[in-house]
Amino acid sequence: MDQDIPNTPSGPDGGREGRESGAGVMLKARPKTRRPSMYKVLLLNDDFTPMDFVVHILEKFFGKTRAEATDIMLHVHRRGVGICGIYTYEIAETKVTQVMDYARAREQPLQCTMEKE
Repeated sequence: MDQDIPNTPSGPDGGREGRESGAGVMLKARPKTRRPSMYKVLLLNDDFTPMDFVVHILEKFFGKTRAEATDIMLHVHRRGVGICGIYTYEIAETKVTQVMDYARAREQPLQCTMEKE
């Protein structure tokens, strides 16, 4: 009977000992997963976009409170650039597109970009 079953261990016990102890069990190797790369969404300062509009953008698209949005807006105003949030590539890209489309539709020159963290 053992001849009908290929790759069956043979021994004094007919191969039963190897099967009971788990010998010969093949496990699938799990692929190693990595955390996705993260991207910073940045607002750039300009001399024309009203500060209230920037605060509105931060509240609307980034879920910031009025106080958080004001702090970020002031940072952008003083330093020239500020981080709105850090996201995976797809989310960061979507946020940049949403902000740019919203600003263009309202004839504002606000610039939003992203860079790898």
